[in-house]
Amino acid sequence: MSFAHPSYLWLFLLFVPTIVWYILKHKKAEATLQVSSTYAFDRIGNSYKKYLRHLLFVLRLVTIGCLIIVLARPQSSNNWSKQSTEGIDIILTLDISTSMWARDFDPNRIEAAKNVAAQFISGRTTDNIGLVIFAGESFTLCPMTTDRTVLLNMLREVHCGMIEDRTAIGDGLATAVSRIKDGPAKSKTIILLTDGTNNAGDISPETAAQIAQTFGIRVYTIGVGTRGEAPYPHQTPYGIEYRPVKVEIDEASLQAIANTTGGKYFRATDKNVLKDVFTEIDKLEKTKLVVKEFSTKEELYLSWGIVALLSLLAEILLRRTLLRNIP
Repeated sequence: MSFAHPSYLWLFLLFVPTIVWYILKHKKAEATLQVSSTYAFDRIGNSYKKYLRHLLFVLRLVTIGCLIIVLARPQSSNNWSKQSTEGIDIILTLDISTSMWARDFDPNRIEAAKNVAAQFISGRTTDNIGLVIFAGESFTLCPMTTDRTVLLNMLREVHCGMIEDRTAIGDGLATAVSRIKDGPAKSKTIILLTDGTNNAGDISPETAAQIAQTFGIRVYTIGVGTRGEAPYPHQTPYGIEYRPVKVEIDEASLQAIANTTGGKYFRATDKNVLKDVFTEIDKLEKTKLVVKEFSTKEELYLSWGIVALLSLLAEILLRRTLLRNIP
């Protein structure tokens, strides 16, 4: 325990002259009566009040002492503690081209990817995680953060058609690299999820992979889509009609990106497989970080104030009843 104003504790020195004054006063205040003989009083024992008569003074000292401590403001000590935790820097890079509307996943590819990614993010409590989206172009939707609420809220708002259509895998990966390369953790990982082939952008997937390798960033690529054909929504005069469309994923390019950066390529053909993919990525090696934690102050004067009040009430009660002086 420490005190916010320890100088008030010097007031306890006043107890010394106060106690001396009380003793001297008590000796002088003894009543005297001259009698010829004390024989008549010899059999009268001492009353318990004789021993309790000093209790009032003790209670007064207790009250004053507690008030002095209250003035000094006792507090719990403030300690800095170091705690080891584990975490990595992660950028989730999500393809939001309109092909992600295909319904070979429930309810469709984009919503299935968002749901599984949200579960993954919620379980990584000690990681810095960011979100990059891409289609015909790419941009950072959420920089790396440990605020899961903000990140998950932004992920929920993601939908196809937010940006120009087509698929710029290289640009999406390059944007993710630029965001993560200066992160604080030693281990840096990009999870790139797409359902197509690179057909837009200024940077090729191979070049972006080499840049990631230069910065020691591992890239895990996920090809999303069933094998063969998948139902895709088409607008007709009679409403939305789902027609089978051939699934084309450039697996060779995604495999090359993973191999170049020391990551791994996964093919997710349905939502359950996609969950397994994120579960495996969740088992990545974590980097130990040292986090400095501060224990907040806690005021402890309340209990001392209560003791002072009870002591004062006890003194008043005894002075007016059991230990009352009769002049």
